[in-house]
Amino acid sequence: MTRRFMHRFSFIGLLVLAGCSQHPAKQTSAPRPTDVKVQIARLLPDNVSNRQGWSTDMYAAFNGLSIDPSASNICAVIAVTAQESNFNADAPVAGLPKIAWAEIDRRAGQLHIPSFLVHTALKIDSPTGKSYAERLDRVKSEKELSAIFDDLIDTVPMGQKLFGKFNPIHTGGPMQVSIAFAEAHARGYPYPVDGSIRREVFSRRGGIWFGTQHLLGYPASYSAPLYRFADFNAGWYASRNAAFQAAVSRLSGIRLALDGDLIDYASDNAGATEKALRTLGKRLDYSDRAIRRALERGDSADFEKSDLWQAVFALADKDAGKRLPREVLPGIKLESPKITRNLTTAWFAHRVNGRYEACLKRN
Repeated sequence: MTRRFMHRFSFIGLLVLAGCSQHPAKQTSAPRPTDVKVQIARLLPDNVSNRQGWSTDMYAAFNGLSIDPSASNICAVIAVTAQESNFNADAPVAGLPKIAWAEIDRRAGQLHIPSFLVHTALKIDSPTGKSYAERLDRVKSEKELSAIFDDLIDTVPMGQKLFGKFNPIHTGGPMQVSIAFAEAHARGYPYPVDGSIRREVFSRRGGIWFGTQHLLGYPASYSAPLYRFADFNAGWYASRNAAFQAAVSRLSGIRLALDGDLIDYASDNAGATEKALRTLGKRLDYSDRAIRRALERGDSADFEKSDLWQAVFALADKDAGKRLPREVLPGIKLESPKITRNLTTAWFAHRVNGRYEACLKRN
């Protein structure tokens, strides 16, 4: 992001000043917690209730994750939260019972289990005293639905057969952060865990902590926050990798989906991007094995420093007669039972960016 470049240029500037002056540079002290919380509260949208609670949890995330609580970073978190939940940690989802039953029927169909058997089995009482069917018919939020599936998986034989340990609720909380991401980055989480990390994601404190980490907790040399917002939706470095895919597509003449996924980590087989690169192997002086090893760094900051990255863009820039973009909004269609419109990652990034810019105006 711009912040990273600013730090680099600031460091160079200090070296220049040091050569021109005998006076040591003054050390700037870290902002006081109270001041940061006041700034967060000021930047929150006017319709947010419990501003103190949101400010406290956001400050804890910035402080605990060692992320600069700049106006830009604060507004980035605020913008994503406003877009995803309008600052409701347990927001209701329209039509959720229908979505839940459809998922159950889909899983039953995959296992060739008649749906009427599943629906009959779910008429038994759950730990709350109400039947699973009753709870599913009245479910209003993802947090509530996730809890129902946890009970169902743990206590109903049919639930084990249908879902094993797979709870179909993948994201949650005020920032709709991936539960898998939270579970993989739980180390250092500062709060007592209420049963599971999954449950923490659905809380205000947990959702903000893991959402902030997912949004800002990795180095990226983007020119604008817009691309980080796209990454929040599509995965770390998706915007950078999509630009790389565009360059590979130009050189190879092979049309590629600009989705930021350079390889399939679950398979040893070559994906579309890897196959396209193999056609360029001689021009790049890269073997198939070397291409694979380089692409395996595609989920890290180091990939853009790799010889493969440099070689691809050197050829692509020469072919285009200009410097090609090193960041591109991924072309991903958003897929979810909750989504009824034709939405994309680019749409999401621009929506969040609009909220981000409105937040900065409140500074």
